[in-house]
Amino acid sequence: MNKDEFTNQILHLEVNEQHSLYVQDWGNPNAKTPIISLHGGPGGQAKDYHKGNYDPNEQRVIFFDQRGCGQSLPYGSLVDNTTNDLISDISAIADKLGIENFILLGRSWGSCLALAYALKHPKRVSGMVLGGIFTGSQSEIDWVAQGLFQAFYPDVWQKYLDSTPGSHQKDPTNYHFDKALKGTPKEQKQSAFEYAQLEGGIVGLDDRPRSSNYADFDPSGTLIEIHYIRNRCFMPDNFILDNAHKLTMPVTLIQGRYDMVCPPSTAFALHNELPNSQLYTTLSGHITEHEDIQLTRQALASLTQ
Repeated sequence: MNKDEFTNQILHLEVNEQHSLYVQDWGNPNAKTPIISLHGGPGGQAKDYHKGNYDPNEQRVIFFDQRGCGQSLPYGSLVDNTTNDLISDISAIADKLGIENFILLGRSWGSCLALAYALKHPKRVSGMVLGGIFTGSQSEIDWVAQGLFQAFYPDVWQKYLDSTPGSHQKDPTNYHFDKALKGTPKEQKQSAFEYAQLEGGIVGLDDRPRSSNYADFDPSGTLIEIHYIRNRCFMPDNFILDNAHKLTMPVTLIQGRYDMVCPPSTAFALHNELPNSQLYTTLSGHITEHEDIQLTRQALASLTQ
């Protein structure tokens, strides 16, 4: 592709009176089927390293920061910030860019959002490539929030308990979520930090410590995540798994065998419900490794040819 044909357009799309979304249209504008990339979290953002999944000479990729995230405004806002709002935003972005049909790529929370979108607008989704599978069910939320992983990481759970006043240690997450969503700014930051440390402590395959600098900690992304988790991602329990049989488009699932944030049992269950899916299990945790990236590229290539 000629360099003059390469696009790297930045948009700030107002989706209502409250929210303006940061959108990046990147790659080959003449690509047959554009890809919309959905970042994780909830509360994450689109980052440059996400571009490693794509070939900009052949593919057109739309990145955006979800409501309250990254460069979208207002930063950290929980107002009008639900799964249905994000579903509407995906359609608004596609309509603004004149895109009728597209591929969805998402990891972790991004996989959940992709599935929720496809259930509501199946005719617009040509295919999906999903990793670190999460469907928003209560049992998946409890795996982290209630410490069901502690047989593998007892030290991480104990540290979380130690951060909780003794009278609340029987239900530490409910305590921290209450403080994060209803407390003073100081309480919000402290409880968001403790939950971020809990999740961060099980995200990798090794024991390297994750960032633990409280002074520099920005609670905004974690507060958005807690807002979604407390509301079970604004969906009925097991909604995605109960309705996955309706999704007939090709779906590639790429799941780390040792993912402690989103265990592989969910990917296996989803694969069994989807009528047109492929499941690849890799030797990785929740963090994307080389094998995951290679499989993602291959799956996208097959969908965009």
